[in-house]
Amino acid sequence: MELKTYAENTWCPGCGNFGILRAFEEAVKELSQEIPLENFVISSGIGCHGKIADYLNLNSFYSIHGRALSNLQGMRLINDKLVCVGFVGDGDIYAEGISHLIFAAKRNSNITAIVHDNRAYSLTTGQFTPTSPSHFKGKSTPKGAPEPPLNPIALMLSSGATFVARGFAGDIPHLKWIIKEAIKHKGFSFIDVLQPCITFYNTFPFYRKHCYKLEEAGHKTDDFKLAMEKALEWDYNEEGEEVKIPIGIFYKVERPTFEELV
Repeated sequence: MELKTYAENTWCPGCGNFGILRAFEEAVKELSQEIPLENFVISSGIGCHGKIADYLNLNSFYSIHGRALSNLQGMRLINDKLVCVGFVGDGDIYAEGISHLIFAAKRNSNITAIVHDNRAYSLTTGQFTPTSPSHFKGKSTPKGAPEPPLNPIALMLSSGATFVARGFAGDIPHLKWIIKEAIKHKGFSFIDVLQPCITFYNTFPFYRKHCYKLEEAGHKTDDFKLAMEKALEWDYNEEGEEVKIPIGIFYKVERPTFEELV
């Protein structure tokens, strides 16, 4: 089974996007034993992440900035056989597309959102995004970002998402497992992937040092209060030895989907 296309990959060598692409390819190949490849459809937003639509030999749709999830919601309403996966960026979905993200979670639309969260507008050479730490110094903020970062996990929990997870592009086997579980989940699945940009904000060493897996810590995924506590555990501070960054599935529950209710 070949998921690669003829398109030349133009991501920077070492980019965290490669880890997401590899994890997704492996997840799809394993899931294809139960789900026909023609049932998969992906949509991407605007940014470096968006190129992934060129590199996967699957049904795909390039959306405009921040609208990938709204397009997938429409597709899923029309055809309930489709497995809809959105690839979006932190600047793409947490800024211009944030209303679409919140309503996809609120409605419990049966789609999956995979966020390439490098915490920088890398395609436009490194400006700060909604998840950039306050000390992030980019071309638009030479003295640091003037505002605290958004917490995507807490946002999705409070918005009603029924599957909330965080992955790390530097751990492909673990990310593949999360993606498979997200796609198999009936309802809105959200994965914020820590995806370092080696050119403008290389966080690989930091994440490798401070990330730990929730499932290895005995986390219970059906406990909303505990999930929110874990969501708030990392305050997005990049300094100090006590920083802990949980990755894995924070929350997973079942409730009627938007498509069923419609």
